[in-house]
Amino acid sequence: MLNSILVIDDEKNICRTVSMVLEGAGYTVGSAASAEQALEVLEREDFDLLILDVRLPGMSGIDLLQHVRASQRAWAGIPIVIISGHASLQEAVEAVKLGAADFLEKPLDRDRLVITVRNCLEQAGLRREVAELRAQEDSRREMIGSSPPMRRLLGEIEKVAPTRGRVLITGESGVGKELVARAIHRLSPRSARRFVKVNCAAIPVELIESEMFGYERGAFTGAQGRKRGQFELASGGTLLLDEVGDMSPSAQAKVLRVLQSGELVRVGGERTVEVDVRVLAATNQDLGQLVRDGSFREDLYFRLNVVRLHVPPLRERADDIADLVRVFVAESCSENGFKAKPIELELIRRMQAYHWPGNVRELKNVVERMVIMSGETITPADLPDELVGSPVIPLRMGQQTRPSLKDFKEEAERAYIADTLDRYGWNVSRASQELGVERTNLHKKIKSLGIRRDEHH
Repeated sequence: MLNSILVIDDEKNICRTVSMVLEGAGYTVGSAASAEQALEVLEREDFDLLILDVRLPGMSGIDLLQHVRASQRAWAGIPIVIISGHASLQEAVEAVKLGAADFLEKPLDRDRLVITVRNCLEQAGLRREVAELRAQEDSRREMIGSSPPMRRLLGEIEKVAPTRGRVLITGESGVGKELVARAIHRLSPRSARRFVKVNCAAIPVELIESEMFGYERGAFTGAQGRKRGQFELASGGTLLLDEVGDMSPSAQAKVLRVLQSGELVRVGGERTVEVDVRVLAATNQDLGQLVRDGSFREDLYFRLNVVRLHVPPLRERADDIADLVRVFVAESCSENGFKAKPIELELIRRMQAYHWPGNVRELKNVVERMVIMSGETITPADLPDELVGSPVIPLRMGQQTRPSLKDFKEEAERAYIADTLDRYGWNVSRASQELGVERTNLHKKIKSLGIRRDEHH
C-alpha cells in the first residue's frame, strides 16, 4: 500500500497542519523545510508522494520538481502535488507541464487535500501495477519451450501458482529461476500486487537485514529516517528470496520468524509490523547439503521447501533451442533497428550440440552478439570462438545404433565435466564453481562416471 508522504514547506505551521490532516487519514508523513533538505531526506528514506511548496528558500519548488523528474534515481517518477499561496495560473500550468500531479492553493482545504492525495496515490499504484504487468509479459516470452522437461515444469507452475504454498525453485545459474517465480506470481491471486526480488548474494551481509526488514531512525550510523524493507514493500504480493543459500544466519532467523508469525520488527525498532507476503525462494546450491554442513537452518529449509520446482538446464532441453534462438534473434533485431535476419539450419544444429554451461542467459548473450556482428543472414561462421571446437553432446544423428537416453546423458555429462576439469587444470574447487555444483558432489560425479585425469589431457 502506498501511504508515505513528504511535505516540503518552509512554513512550520503548514507542515504541522498537513501532517495532522494526513496522519488522521491514515498516512505516514515526514517534512522538510527546504528543497535541499528534501533531497537529503529522499536519499535515505522512501516516500510515495511529495507535497511541495512553490516558494522555498534557496532552490525553488519548481526547480526541485525539475530536478526530481530529470534525475536517474528511484524516486524520479514519484507523484508531486504543488501547493502555493502566491502562485499565478501561469505557474500552476507550468508545474503541471513539468510533471506535477496536481496543484493546490493555500489556504488548503482539508477535504480536497485528502482527496487529492488519495487520487494521486491510487494513480501511482495503477502505474506501478502496469509496469509490473509489462515486466511479467516480458518474462513470459522467455519461458519458451515445448520439450518434455519444459512442459512438465509449466504444468507444475500452473498447479502451484493459485495456491498459498511456498515454493523452492532450484536449478543452475542462468536457467531462468526468476522467470519461474514471476510466472507463479502472474498466475496467482496476488498478480495485481507487487512482485519484489531480493538477491541475497548481492547484498552485503551487514545490510541484508535492513534491506529485507527496513530500519528505524537512529538504528545505525547513517540511519537518519525510517525505511521500509522489501517484506513490507511486497505485502499483499510476492517476495522472491533469490540465492537464498547465501543468507546470513541472523537474517535466516528473522525470515523464519516472519514466515511463522506474519510479523516483523524493523532494525532498531520495537513495534511489530504485520505483512502478508507469499515467499518464494531460489537457489543454485544444494540447500540440503548446506543444512547438513550447518550453514543453513533446517527449520527454515522445511518452511521454504513446501513445493520444489527444478528448472532443467538448457542441455537437457536442446529441442527448445531453435525456438529460443528465433525469439532472441527477433528481439535483438528489433532493439538494434535491424531488418529481420534469417538463421541457417546448420547453425541451430551446432547450437543444439553445445552444452551451454551458462544456460539460457548465455544463449541470449551469444544470439545478441551474432545478430550485431553478422551480415544479412546468421550462419555458423558467426558463432563466437568459445563455441567453435567446444565440447558437444556426443550424438551423431545419422549413426546406425543410437544410445539409450541414460547412456547418452552419462556420456554427455562425462565429456562436459572432463572438459571443465581440464580447463581449470583439475582444480576441483574452481571447476565446481563453473559447473554450479558443490565440490563434494563433483568428487562423487568424477568417481561414479569414471573420469580419470590421465585420459583427458
